[in-house]
Amino acid sequence: MEENQKNVAEIIPEELSEEEQLVYYREAYLREKKKSARLAGRLSDANAQVEDLSGKLVRIKSSGIWKLSKPLRSFYHWTKRTKERVGNYGSPRGIARKVRNKMIEKQARTQHGSASFPSPEEAKRQREEKFSRQICFSILVPLYNTPRKFLTEMLDSVVNQTYENWQLCLADGSDGEHGFVGEICKEYAKKDSRICYRKLEKNEGISGNTNECLKMATGDYIGLFDHDDVLHPSALYEYMKKICDEGADYIYCDETTFKGNKTIDDMLTLHFKPDFAIDNLRANNYICHFSVFDKRLLEGMELFRSQFDGSQDHDMILRLTSRAKHVAHVPKLLYYWRSHKASVAADINAKSYAIEAARGAVADHLTVNGFENFEIVSTKAFETIFRVKYEVQGNPKLSIVIPNKDHVEDLSRCVESILKESTYDNYEIIIVENNSVTTEIEEYYKSLGKYANIRVVRYEGVFNYSKINNYGVSFADGEYLVLLNNDTQVISINWMEELLMYAQRSDVGAVGAKLYYGDKTIQHAGIVIGLGAHRTAGHTHYRVAQTNLGYMGRLCYAQNVTAVTGACLMMRRALYEELGGLDESFAIALNDVDFCLRLRERGLLNVWNPYCELYHFESISRGLDDAGEKARRYDEESARFREKWKEALAKGDPYYNPNFSLDRSDYALKV
Repeated sequence: MEENQKNVAEIIPEELSEEEQLVYYREAYLREKKKSARLAGRLSDANAQVEDLSGKLVRIKSSGIWKLSKPLRSFYHWTKRTKERVGNYGSPRGIARKVRNKMIEKQARTQHGSASFPSPEEAKRQREEKFSRQICFSILVPLYNTPRKFLTEMLDSVVNQTYENWQLCLADGSDGEHGFVGEICKEYAKKDSRICYRKLEKNEGISGNTNECLKMATGDYIGLFDHDDVLHPSALYEYMKKICDEGADYIYCDETTFKGNKTIDDMLTLHFKPDFAIDNLRANNYICHFSVFDKRLLEGMELFRSQFDGSQDHDMILRLTSRAKHVAHVPKLLYYWRSHKASVAADINAKSYAIEAARGAVADHLTVNGFENFEIVSTKAFETIFRVKYEVQGNPKLSIVIPNKDHVEDLSRCVESILKESTYDNYEIIIVENNSVTTEIEEYYKSLGKYANIRVVRYEGVFNYSKINNYGVSFADGEYLVLLNNDTQVISINWMEELLMYAQRSDVGAVGAKLYYGDKTIQHAGIVIGLGAHRTAGHTHYRVAQTNLGYMGRLCYAQNVTAVTGACLMMRRALYEELGGLDESFAIALNDVDFCLRLRERGLLNVWNPYCELYHFESISRGLDDAGEKARRYDEESARFREKWKEALAKGDPYYNPNFSLDRSDYALKV
C-alpha cells in the first residue's frame, strides 16, 4: 500500500492545495482499488471456470461410458492422425500434395549434401581466388573421448577447405581410455603445420576446453567447431566473401543434422535460417553453427563462461552479436551436425542442464541490455525455445481504431470481445463509420453511447482503407495505436499487454498478432515480401492448424518479421504520425506492408507475437459486391508496390531464407 501511495503522490498536480491534494489522492487510490478488484474478480471467475471444467473432466473420465468408449476414441484419433498425414482423409488431392512434398524434399536434400561440394575445377578456382584482405581463421575444437570415425571426418573436413589460410586448434580433455584421440591428432599435425594440438591435464568441460583452444589461436577470426561434426569444403571460402564484400565481423550459415554413423547425405533436419534477428535469438539459439567472428569482438571478455555450460554458445552469441557492427548470414547449408546418442542434436535431455543454462544466458543478456522484471518460459515447441514476457511500463492509454461499414454482427462481436475479454483497461475504441446503409448498425451505434471510452466518427468518402484509418487516428488520444479490423474477435485476454510489451521498446516499429480463421487454421503469422503469385507479399504458415508448431518451432515464439497485417497492429502514435500514417495510394491492400517497410527503412524492427491471439474472419465486412473492381485495383496497387519496393524485393525478405519457395507459404524448399 505504501508503494501505491508513493506512485499516486508523484502524479498529484503541485498547484492544488493540501486539502485538494488529499481529495485527489483519495479518488486516485479508489480508482486503483477498483481496478485491482475488477482484475481480481476476473481471475477468480477464470479460476472457478477451470475448477468447474476440471471437475467435469474427472467425472467424465470416471464414468463407465468413457471407459467403454476407449476403442472408439482410439479409432477416432488414428483417423485424425491419418488425415493430417495424407490430407482430406486420403483424397486424391491430399495424397498428391503429400507425394509432391516428399518429392520436393528428396530433391532438395540432394542439392544440399555432398552433391553441393565443389567440383575439382571449382575447388581449384576457389583455392586460387585472391581476396582484398588476408584473413586467417582459427578454428577451435574442444576434444573429449571423440569416437575415431567422428574425429577423422571432422579433421578431414577442415583439411579439405578450399580457403587455405586457417589454423586448427585442438584441446584434448579425453580420459586415459581414449588415448587414440591424441595419437590421431598428432598424426594429422605432423602432416599439416596448421594443426595445433594440446593434451590437457584434466577435462575442463566444454567451456574450459574451448577457452584452452583460444589460447592457441593466432588468427584474425575465430570459428567454433564441434569435435564430431563436419564442415562443407567451401565454408571458409563463403565466409571470406562475406568479410571482404560486406565487412562482416560475425558470420553464420545454415545447417543440418545427420545420422551418427551415416554419411552427411543421410540428413534428418535441414535448418534454413533467417538473417540476423534479435528477437528470434532471444527466444532460441537459431544461429548456433557455424559461428565465426572477428577476434577483436572478444576484447575484455571471456569466450565461453562456465556457468552457462550446456548453452555456452547461446550466451557467447548473444554477447558478441551485441558488439558486432555487421552480423552476416550465408544462406547455404555449410555445417553438418552429427546426431548420435549422446549429442544435444539427438535429444536435449542428453544434457538437461542445457535448458537452465539457456534460460540463464537469455536472462543475463536481457539484464545487460536494461530489461527488468521479465519472465522466460519454455514453450511447447522445445524446452530451449522460449517465450519472453517483458514488463509493461506504466499504464499508457491505447487507442483502438476500427473501420466499419454495416455488418452489425461482426462489429458487435469484435467490440464485445474487447470489452469482456481484455485485462488491460486504459483504452478507447474509435469506430470509423464509412457509408453504412442499414438501420441496425445505427441502432447499435446508439447503444454504444453508454460507454465513455467508445466513440463513433464518420468518414463519408469512398472506401479507402488507408484514408479511413488515418482519419480515425486523428481523433485518437492514446499514446499507442491499435489498428483493428471489425471482423476480428479477441481470444487472449492479455492481448493488449502482449502487443504493448514490444511496442514500448525504442527499437520496435509495429507489433502484430497471431490470427486464426473460424476453423482455427492460421490466417496470419507474419508477412514475407515477394511471397505469392503477385510477388508482393504473403502470409507464412497460411491455413496451418492452430496446434502446429511451425517450421523449426517458429509458431511458438515472438520473432522479427518484415511486416505484420494491419488487421491487428500496434505501434506508437507519435511514430505513426511521423511517417504520415498509411499511404493513401494503397486504398485496399498492401498499405500495412508498405507502412512496415517504411518503419524498417528507419532501422526499426517489426515483431510478430504468437501469444496475442485473435480470430480474423477476413474481409467479410465489405462484402463481394465490388469484387471485380477490387481485383482490378489490387492488381494496380500490386504493380505500384513492386515498383516502389523493387530494391527490397530484389534483395529478398531477410527473415525468409532464399532456399524457400516463394510459391508456397509452408516453408517448402524450392527446387
